[in-house]
Amino acid sequence: MARTRIKICGITREEDLAVAVAAGADALGFVFYPPSPRHVEPERAAKLSAQVPAFVTTVGLFVNASPQAVRAILDRVSLNLLQFHGDEDADYCSAFGKPWIKAARVKPGFDLLKYAAAFADAPGFSGLLLDAHVEGYGGGGETFDWSLIPSSLPLPIILSGGLCPANVTQAVRAVRPWAVDVSSGVESAKGIKDALRITEFVAGVRDADAGSTL
Repeated sequence: MARTRIKICGITREEDLAVAVAAGADALGFVFYPPSPRHVEPERAAKLSAQVPAFVTTVGLFVNASPQAVRAILDRVSLNLLQFHGDEDADYCSAFGKPWIKAARVKPGFDLLKYAAAFADAPGFSGLLLDAHVEGYGGGGETFDWSLIPSSLPLPIILSGGLCPANVTQAVRAVRPWAVDVSSGVESAKGIKDALRITEFVAGVRDADAGSTL
């Protein structure tokens, strides 16, 4: 079984970054959405991203930002991948010359296959992040019905939405995504990560990959 990649999103502190890297995270997310409690200013994100070691991906999360705002952050922060969580279309997402992923907010009746088809062939597209449909954008701590994911969805899937140490093993076994994305599920408070929860989350993913029985 291929190894499931792990993204820890909403990094705001050096100590949380260090714990996530030490635990084995493949990617770290920085939120550039001012209404979010996990929002980081570009100057802060630049300092944090400079501490990310080689082969760990830095991800910038944006929600309906102007192209000028995105480019201004790219001028200051070292980002490997862009994550678009709003109403952005494929042309917008492809305009920055970076690999990118697009979030889909899943609920009953939502046509994931049609949604995926709108992005799949766009330059730079690297995967579809599946999140719960909640008020606001991300970080809601709620799961969605994983049976709503079509088995024929032909894209790299990043599973998000309410994942935590208690359910991530089950989630990976049920969906077999390319990667999982967690934020609130490994926090002690909004924007403050918990070292033990991060370690337990990574261990839960590895248990699923190994096919072990809890």
